[in-house]
Amino acid sequence: MKKIVQQYYINLFLTDRLFIALAFCVLLFILKFFLNWLGEIPEMATGVVFALLILDIVILYRNKAGIEAHRLTSKRLSNGDENPIQIEIKNRYGFSVNLRVIDEVPFQFQLRDKDFRLNIRPGDIKSIHYNLRPTKRGEYDFGFIRIYTGSSIGLVNRRYNFDGSRILPVYPSFINLGLYELMAASNHLTEFGIKKIRKVGQSSEFDQIKNYVGGDDIRTINWKATARKGGLMVNTYTDERSQNVYCIIDKSRVMRMPFEGLSLLDYAINASVALSKVAMLKQDKAGLITLSETIGTVVPAERKAAQLGHIMQVLHKEKTRYLESNMESLYSTIRSVIKQRSLIVFFTNFESLSALQRQMPYLKRIAKYHLLLVVFFENTELKSLSSEPAKDVEGIYHKTIAEKFIYEKKLMALELNKHGILSILTPPQKLTINVINRYLALKAQQRI
Repeated sequence: MKKIVQQYYINLFLTDRLFIALAFCVLLFILKFFLNWLGEIPEMATGVVFALLILDIVILYRNKAGIEAHRLTSKRLSNGDENPIQIEIKNRYGFSVNLRVIDEVPFQFQLRDKDFRLNIRPGDIKSIHYNLRPTKRGEYDFGFIRIYTGSSIGLVNRRYNFDGSRILPVYPSFINLGLYELMAASNHLTEFGIKKIRKVGQSSEFDQIKNYVGGDDIRTINWKATARKGGLMVNTYTDERSQNVYCIIDKSRVMRMPFEGLSLLDYAINASVALSKVAMLKQDKAGLITLSETIGTVVPAERKAAQLGHIMQVLHKEKTRYLESNMESLYSTIRSVIKQRSLIVFFTNFESLSALQRQMPYLKRIAKYHLLLVVFFENTELKSLSSEPAKDVEGIYHKTIAEKFIYEKKLMALELNKHGILSILTPPQKLTINVINRYLALKAQQRI
């Protein structure tokens, strides 16, 4: 019995309306000392307030489960994307109720604004929608849905608690994977910022023989099939398949820099997942290697259905390290693991030309056996700083230094191209688009 009373007491909250009513009663008692004609009015007013208070409590607690609510989310959250969250609330009271709904979102978001107010008629169901954008991978612990319920009397609120302590994992960005897949399959990549690539030459992998239609290349006419069928027949070819595409992700300290809440490592991870998805859609094999002062995870290139899920599971746990990457170990691993010529997309970052030159001998050795694409990042903060007009001498100094670093990044790309190494210098926000675009260009040019 004591436990039940305590439970009711814990979830009972007095409202501002009650305190205002009590303050009014106190004022009446004070005025009674000066105005005798008030008589018993203060006592009667106080009695009415307490009677309404008891009535309000009885109304709210008469129904053991007057409110039902639950949180609707996906089983996992997508890092760097807007994830929809929905709360459904049903009123099982026989009257309209005023609700204050507080959703306790994980502490990583540092949000205190998920506070909603609504009115629900008896038997109705209402939904609350909002979005959350995580910027770090890991486990996110949702707290309770706190619902404070009040009747039309409004002297007290009854609190309900739902869906306490629900943990959701945050995985590399997967929400837009279906969009990338659709765009790549339908050849409408320009709609997503990916430009069309003109095909050079003819793929050597035969696909089928079909009837000639206007626009087909007359050089592909199959004269033997034409003679047999009595109508023009042409050979069709498809892109080379079953090529290896490896994403190598640098986890060293150069990838800790944040942009718009996401670290460079998270941008690289999201782009690797998207590229792996598109590569398998194009019938290529996707693999993964992570690197810091030692070799992290090695996922051999495969095209099986579970490969993308395996890659995401591995990348879900990766974190940046504080030491420099071991390029010698990377070269040895590539030579021992990757036996055939492959496309290697190396996600890293260089903040100075000397840093690139230290790694250049190993990059040239890798490029000797594989098609190497080095992806590194523009510093968008420096770019915005250089575009702002200088207001004083200090501003001129900062702008000059920013332009110097921007120019040095371009020199790095030229240095890589001089040694026959492909490169992408990209803003972090456009990384995925630019990497997929380059992959499709290399496929169209039959370089892999």
